[in-house]
Amino acid sequence: MSDHEEEGELSDHEEHIRVLVAKPGLDGHDRGAKVVARALRDAGMEVIYTGIRQTPEMIVEAAVQEDVDVVGLSILSGAHMELFPRVIDGLRKRDLQDVVVLAGGIIPEDDIPGLTAMGVKGVFGPGTSTKDIVGFIQKEVP
Repeated sequence: MSDHEEEGELSDHEEHIRVLVAKPGLDGHDRGAKVVARALRDAGMEVIYTGIRQTPEMIVEAAVQEDVDVVGLSILSGAHMELFPRVIDGLRKRDLQDVVVLAGGIIPEDDIPGLTAMGVKGVFGPGTSTKDIVGFIQKEVP
């Protein structure tokens, strides 16, 4: 740890991590997404929160415009198996396959292998520590 980090300043790694937090679909509940967004900001990451009721296309466009390292998709509606593939395909079509895609919210255990197979790097359900999410992102983003 450098002297600057001991004084509370951010490392170069944390300073440059850009995270898009998005709520795809018609899900209007965003308290969890806001809690995670705040924790990521508190950890020194730049966070762009798109707000609720975003289409996959809107999320992909925001990821392109904001030049993000991570896209965090938060969902409670149960439509993750329909919406997440559209986001991931859209990122690939825009040559953003290196963007780390994370999922959070209410996601059944049985769906996690399918999400992982399509490219979701981490799935975080209710009760996950925000420190665990921060640590996971810091580990995944080069």
